[in-house]
Amino acid sequence: MNNLTERINAATAFIRQKTDFTPAMGLVLGSGLGDFATRLTNIAATIPFGNIPGFPAAGVAGHAGQLVLGYFEDSPVAVLNGRAHFYEGISQQETTIPVRVLRRLGAHTLLLTNAAGGVNLSFVPGSLMLICDHINFSGQNPLMGPNLDEFGTRFPDAGDIYTAALRRPLLEAAQQAQLAVCEGVYLMYSGPNYETPAEIRAFRTLGADAVGMSTVPEALVARHAGMRVIGISCITNMAAGVLNTPLSHEEVVSTGARVKEDFARLVAMAIGLGAAAPA
Repeated sequence: MNNLTERINAATAFIRQKTDFTPAMGLVLGSGLGDFATRLTNIAATIPFGNIPGFPAAGVAGHAGQLVLGYFEDSPVAVLNGRAHFYEGISQQETTIPVRVLRRLGAHTLLLTNAAGGVNLSFVPGSLMLICDHINFSGQNPLMGPNLDEFGTRFPDAGDIYTAALRRPLLEAAQQAQLAVCEGVYLMYSGPNYETPAEIRAFRTLGADAVGMSTVPEALVARHAGMRVIGISCITNMAAGVLNTPLSHEEVVSTGARVKEDFARLVAMAIGLGAAAPA
């Protein structure tokens, strides 16, 4: 099953055989952030990625690799607990299949979360950043190849990928709740190695505030499909060269666990805004 459309259709049909649940919003939970999925209630289905035909597997520690369909408070949501990554040798067209499936299931808004390295020198591990824009430094784009006309236009506008009409009230709500949240630009690096200190200095010059190995392809595909997008980076470590310590995935996961309550509060606010029908 190599054709992209065939894989999307097969995955959607398989899920629909399990449940007719229709999410208003999709969530992608990044490294060390999957605990939020346990907060859902009235679960309609929990399906391992490996059981869904056409889905890419999530093969990295800290990613449960499950699709969970259920409610957060009164909002119907679909949670991708984990994600496949470009650095695993999977094309960006493949890693973003789950996003297009969420759109097919009915989701009109997508919340993307990730663990990221802090490039901005004012950040500290545990900071939460709303993504206001991104820099695609991966060398690839998930929209390359034949356009999927059933989702969107050949040349989509990229001026408001991280929907300002949702991001601005979310930032205001977080500030009113005395939750420390900032805005910034996320840069995607291909990985799997962490960046060099020289690269981080270059990225800071380019205007990046945080760096990671995901999110950008999903955001591009979501906007191509007409979805509203909210992005949240948990700054789990400072990027290479900022501190005189080696970087490790264990630090990423442990910092995510440490800030999970603040992260959950921000995600809850984002769902409250994003699950409402678009104006």
